[in-house]
Amino acid sequence: MQNSKVGNVIRTLRQERNMTQKQLADKMNISDKTVSKWERGLGCPDISLIPELSDLLRVDTQKLLVGDMTPNDFVGGNMKNTKYYVCSICNNISLCTGEAEVSCCGKKLTVQALKKAEESEKLSVQVIEDDWYITSAHPMTKTHYISFMAFATGDCIHLIKHYPEWNLGVHIPKRGHGMLIWYCTEHGLFYQLL
Repeated sequence: MQNSKVGNVIRTLRQERNMTQKQLADKMNISDKTVSKWERGLGCPDISLIPELSDLLRVDTQKLLVGDMTPNDFVGGNMKNTKYYVCSICNNISLCTGEAEVSCCGKKLTVQALKKAEESEKLSVQVIEDDWYITSAHPMTKTHYISFMAFATGDCIHLIKHYPEWNLGVHIPKRGHGMLIWYCTEHGLFYQLL
């Protein structure tokens, strides 16, 4: 930890929350001289104080410890480039259109690698009126199933959550071309073009 970087983050976030050093110190049951010392880079918070300080300043603990509040370099986008994160414990789904640090169930998640489906892995797609009707013979057991399906175009994502032991039969409004994306709990994230 670099004391001056951490101190700058503490000062910046404290001021953004319209708190004085004394107000922050009072909330933490420490002296305002201690907060002043941190902000001047003459020391760092004790490790036991970091969780409470992070909560009060509404900052990720890791960002606070590193002393880096650099914003993401998000330049816009195509929703087809969305990153998918899936928790291996609860199968929670998180999406991000830029760079992010995502965690769930106390674990840091990694971006799922998107694989192009082989012909034998593709989902069956039929056009019924103004919808795509999507089905599959994919197993839908308690441990091996398709957790979610998404249709991504340049400007939107239509996401549908699935549950174990449910039949897979989904209607998605047909609009333009895009990517049909799905997540298998055993084999990962796949896509096919529609």
